[in-house]
Amino acid sequence: MTATIARRGTRATLVIRDARVLDPAAGVDARTDVYVEKGVITRVGKVGKSAAETVIEAAGRLLVPGFVDLHAHLRTPGREDEEDIASGTAAAAAGGYVTICAMPNTDPVVDREAVLASLIEDAEKDAAVRVAFLGSISLGLQGERLSEMWDLAAAGAVAFTDDGRPVSDSGLLRSAFQAAAMVDLPLSLHCEDLALSAGGVMNEGEVSAQLGLTGWPCSAEAADVARSLEIALYEGGRIHIAHLSCRRSLEAVRSARAAGAAVTCETTPHHLVLTDEAVRGLDTSFKMNPPLRTEDERRALIEALADGAIDCVATDHAPHAPQEKETPFEEAAFGVIGLETAFPVLNTALVETGELPLERLILAMSTSPARIFGLPVPAVTEGEEANLALIDTESEYRIDPSTFRSRSRNSAFTGMAVRGRVELTLAAGRLAYRNGL
Repeated sequence: MTATIARRGTRATLVIRDARVLDPAAGVDARTDVYVEKGVITRVGKVGKSAAETVIEAAGRLLVPGFVDLHAHLRTPGREDEEDIASGTAAAAAGGYVTICAMPNTDPVVDREAVLASLIEDAEKDAAVRVAFLGSISLGLQGERLSEMWDLAAAGAVAFTDDGRPVSDSGLLRSAFQAAAMVDLPLSLHCEDLALSAGGVMNEGEVSAQLGLTGWPCSAEAADVARSLEIALYEGGRIHIAHLSCRRSLEAVRSARAAGAAVTCETTPHHLVLTDEAVRGLDTSFKMNPPLRTEDERRALIEALADGAIDCVATDHAPHAPQEKETPFEEAAFGVIGLETAFPVLNTALVETGELPLERLILAMSTSPARIFGLPVPAVTEGEEANLALIDTESEYRIDPSTFRSRSRNSAFTGMAVRGRVELTLAAGRLAYRNGL
């Protein structure tokens, strides 16, 4: 069982006509029509004019499997002023996402079946797209005792994480792998050696030294990645490395895979596009966890995404109230939002520049993440439920957070000129978002 929920409503019947249909996993790349009847794709091919009352004229547009995000913060329960299920999933739909995975570092923490059950009930009422929930690894994220992992799995958790905090106790981490194996779910790990990162507010390097800010070295991530992988390999556990940001971490992942570890990993749009040079102006929109790294580290991430060493892109969508960001850099909260900007930013910065094939980006944002957590895999295939995103790849605009569906505005890409606007999202067979058509 997975806690993937979509809002109740009418299942769509429509024709999307004359789009470029691109589904790399299915081997589809053709200019054609797609007919959706009562939420199910019934034809990929030319469709007669009378097939449906609603016809979307999509010449020049790109139709792809909808996106899946393994790492988002919906801030509910506890901080609904920053985000809630309705606003977060509306933002997701506007970004072309059909499924998002919500982190458990809420108030209360999702460490008990009752908390998860309540969230699932809320998602059934309020979600615009599917929501999958992760349970915490430890009770209260304290890293001392395991959460109710068995009960959480039975209630619908798709993975376990203490995201935002590492599981520093190696014995507890070993026990977590053993418990997760019993329910055949992965651990998604925030890897950080707290003794090495202590007090750090940005990447440790030339920029931090010039600004006089306490640095956070790549070794803090890489050392904990190596430790976690060693334990996972020994236990035969499934491990997913969250928001990977460093070359040495990648080397550890490659080595562990070669040794037989069941390891997957993600990186984020901001780590793929930005570097610590962005911090020079002390804009807190560029303060995130892990921090923005150097150009060399960014290049390593792009290369690894291109060759498949990095499995997928996740947004780490982290909404914050204005007062949490409108403070001196050292005191500001870590985190940025990203559900509504991920595709246009990556399409512009990586695909349009020739650094990453469009096909690889689609796989990394859709098929691959869905498979990692065992979620429904979006596909432009006859007989499949409609989970689709229609994108105008020629649309040029500047990112303006005032237009976001999210309740928060803490974007790292404000004012960036991008190309690629989501115009239509079908999630779980229902119309989740439509704009400009």
